[in-house]
Amino acid sequence: MAVPETFDDPGLFDVLAGLGAEGLDGLAFGVVAMAPDGTVTGYNVAESRLSGLSKDRVIGRHFFSSVAPCTDNFMVSHRFATECPLDATIDYVFTLRMKPRKVKLRLMRQPDAPAMFLAVREA
Repeated sequence: MAVPETFDDPGLFDVLAGLGAEGLDGLAFGVVAMAPDGTVTGYNVAESRLSGLSKDRVIGRHFFSSVAPCTDNFMVSHRFATECPLDATIDYVFTLRMKPRKVKLRLMRQPDAPAMFLAVREA
């Protein structure tokens, strides 16, 4: 499957679902792959650079409560929990463990898919 050229690629969910860890690492923007319960299953190099968190510190942990509790709100975690299908891009500010950083988040979830994705790029 072709690697998406941009964060805004309309087929991004399907592309991400077909990539392994090495494929995710080849992307220029951050990606967090999660099981439907919010447990992190994939975390690429770009997101590690943006957040300052290593893959070892993130994989296997619940994203919204343990990794990025600043996303445990109606704008992000609630949408993953209540909207499916979901493909929305929002302006956001990360504030946990860092100087506030403006980003764009793309929230992606499809019915019956084994993973959901949060893509991140600097605004």
